[in-house]
Amino acid sequence: MEEEEQQQFTQHPEFPCSDPDNAPQSTSAEPTRDPDRLESTEPKPSFNQNDIVKALEVVERDSVAIADSFSSLFASLRLALSEVTSSSVDHMQCFSDAAGRLQESVLDAATKGNHYINSCLRLNEEMKGIDNLAAQLKFLRRNVDALDTAVNRLVRPL
Repeated sequence: MEEEEQQQFTQHPEFPCSDPDNAPQSTSAEPTRDPDRLESTEPKPSFNQNDIVKALEVVERDSVAIADSFSSLFASLRLALSEVTSSSVDHMQCFSDAAGRLQESVLDAATKGNHYINSCLRLNEEMKGIDNLAAQLKFLRRNVDALDTAVNRLVRPL
């Protein structure tokens, strides 16, 4: 900020008052107070109308420079805010797309999981009768073995 102020002061060399270090000092001598004197005989400062006009010109010029600085600052802030807002909108769109795809994937996985669970339940129901089938197969095997042995006895003596 000091650099900008220095630039503003050097931009207007015809107004030496714009530099705070070169501002005109009051030309009226300030009276010294004597503690022994009870009376106050301070002279009133005299203001020259020309000095007042020059000071007002300096204040006006500095005010315009400050207003321009603020205008430039707000324009920069507006641009930065616009860029951030645009970036935020892009990020929110990307997040929305990712969330949508994730939701689709989760629903697909849940559907496949349900199919797998249902298949397992059906298989479990079908397997409940396997014990009876196994017992029947054992009985059938014993009968086939017995038949085979009987056939072998009949056929061998020949």
